Amino acid sequence: MSIERQNEVATKGEVAMNKDNKAVVLYRLQSVARLSRTVLATRLLEQGLYAGQDAVMLQLAAEDGLTPGVLAQRLGVRPPTITKTIARLQGQGFVAKRASDTDQRQSHVYLTQAGLETIKAIEKSIRKTDKDMLKGLDKKERKTFLKMLGRMEGNLALRGLSRVAEESSADAIDDDEAE
Repeated sequence: MSIERQNEVATKGEVAMNKDNKAVVLYRLQSVARLSRTVLATRLLEQGLYAGQDAVMLQLAAEDGLTPGVLAQRLGVRPPTITKTIARLQGQGFVAKRASDTDQRQSHVYLTQAGLETIKAIEKSIRKTDKDMLKGLDKKERKTFLKMLGRMEGNLALRGLSRVAEESSADAIDDDEAE
């Protein structure tokens, strides 16, 4: 089934089916993730924020004064990406960069007063998007849904970690054999 058809089916509230008549969970999750990010991005744009900037600002709200390298690592992005994002946020007046007190070669990123005020708007936008997404689900359904998402996330995280561990073990065995 094409993505267009899956989206059409999804908006009608039907269950997307593949040729084996099984629900295509992955595509539905991707669709919900994409649509929720689009709705959130639209709301954030009203605050003058672009995609990804909210994540940087929320990290700084949790722990102000991080280095660009730490921000990149925590957000899972490459250093050049975080550098551009920080520069744009600086230009918008949301963050300021200052040299480290202990190592002048290193800089730290801090939220400005405007940045701190914008955090509230980001959090409000996230809450509104969550509310829109979960409309029609009662409290019990929401709790069950979150539990199921957590389980799925855990399953995939374990799979990812076990694959890395398997690859590391295989590499170690190969290294031992090479000696």
